[in-house]
Amino acid sequence: MIEIGKFNSLTINKKRDTEVYLDGGALGDIALADKEPPASCQVGDNLRVFVYIDGKNQTIATTQVPKAQVDEVAFLKVVSLSHAGAFMDWGLPKDLLVPFSEQKTKMVEGRFYLVRLFLDENNRIAASMVLDDFIQDQAFYYKDGQAVELIIADETDLGFKAVVDNQYWGVLYKSETFQPLQRGQKLTGYIKKVRPDQKLDLVLSQEKYGQKVDATSEKILAILAKRGGYVALTDKSAPEIIYDTFGVSKKVFKQAIGGLYKQRRIVIEEAGIRLVDQA
Repeated sequence: MIEIGKFNSLTINKKRDTEVYLDGGALGDIALADKEPPASCQVGDNLRVFVYIDGKNQTIATTQVPKAQVDEVAFLKVVSLSHAGAFMDWGLPKDLLVPFSEQKTKMVEGRFYLVRLFLDENNRIAASMVLDDFIQDQAFYYKDGQAVELIIADETDLGFKAVVDNQYWGVLYKSETFQPLQRGQKLTGYIKKVRPDQKLDLVLSQEKYGQKVDATSEKILAILAKRGGYVALTDKSAPEIIYDTFGVSKKVFKQAIGGLYKQRRIVIEEAGIRLVDQA
């Protein structure tokens, strides 16, 4: 069965010069909209194509790759406004419509917005800013430590709200996230914990806390040695500066230098830390 708004593997049914038609099953022949079809394609070959309905209400296919498929979340730019709503660039010649009914706020040309793609009542691809209509708070079948794909949605008092695998909401806590994050950014994360209410706590590193502290201790010693035995950072330094230098949270840094101090490998001074053999 062909899925509108997604990639499908379809067989070439007919070919006339640059015109290529694909077997659409119950939908009949589907024209390949590409001006230049793939070189050397022949009748009987399978093509991986994106299928959608054009402005003339015809089902067509393309080998071009859009920035998102139906049921996916994407950070896209508004390129024009009309009486029907806002149109976004999603990588295909026909721009993507966000109807007024699917806009949380009035969209502005030239700005980027986080939207989810869906099929309207006429099987046409549209987009919505109202993510809560599609993204669920409660997630099932996930396990602690499982890798997931994230899209950063919003910054909150707790940290960052993220879309997990285009389906669920999750939270990255500020106390555990010190790398710069931006709205719409895509990255791999991990399930830190599935809470009793089935909501998801997330982290960006799968490394266990104890292992991270140990690894950070070794990194601190290496950087100290490289910088002549002294770094002007302490457990009172700003979290952002600590992250820029060592790539870890202030909490992990404090644990690491505390352990090194107890091992008598560093001295913690008022303005920085120093290797013991350089003291």
